[in-house]
Amino acid sequence: MRRGTRYGALLGPLLAGGTPPDLVERAARGLGLPERGRYAVVVLGTPVPEAAVAEGPDGDGARWWWCGAGDGDVAVVLLGAEGPAGAVARLGEHGAGPGGMSPVVGSPAELGTARRLAGTALLTCAPGSREVVRLDERLPTALLVSGPELSARLLAEVFGPLLALVPAERAVLVGTLEAWLECGGSVGRAAVRLRCHRNTVFNRLRRLERLTARSLSRPRELVDLVLALDVLRLWSAPP
Repeated sequence: MRRGTRYGALLGPLLAGGTPPDLVERAARGLGLPERGRYAVVVLGTPVPEAAVAEGPDGDGARWWWCGAGDGDVAVVLLGAEGPAGAVARLGEHGAGPGGMSPVVGSPAELGTARRLAGTALLTCAPGSREVVRLDERLPTALLVSGPELSARLLAEVFGPLLALVPAERAVLVGTLEAWLECGGSVGRAAVRLRCHRNTVFNRLRRLERLTARSLSRPRELVDLVLALDVLRLWSAPP
């Protein structure tokens, strides 16, 4: 792994996007980046822990180049045999995060786009989270954070009456919906997770349906509820 002013100066043109091809080629050559490879960019919301920055490749052959960027750090990763999952796991082992990882790109010329997409992935992390997430696993949420005005409208339209409840009452209904979704739509399993009777879960869900005027049994309306729930998770307080 490599880090420092020199690497930041060389990575800057690659990560900015829109850099002329000759400058991209020179910067890549200076960093020792192969012309073709499986690359990803990681954007952290906090500085990378020193334990995560070491000389030499990872056990699976992945190589990292770090540079500072505001409150956090940015890395270009030449992925190893374990691919993106291995890189994310390594960051998690060293307590890095929150962070976002771009989709895989095939050359240094594509790192500017990857940097932008990694930044979008970072925005999908909930407040206070330490997770490092891959954009490819957060695409619906990424759409929401890319359009904050529409996200605010969605939240108000779908969850407006729910947000008017006192916080404790709202938390119970939201928590029940989350448990039901995580249990694959099973009321029985959600009841076990929440340590209450299945009729209690059923009644809470029916109340949520009445408040939102949307049915959990209608796919399009369920999509509205899931997306609104994602917005609620991302914002520490409703807009």
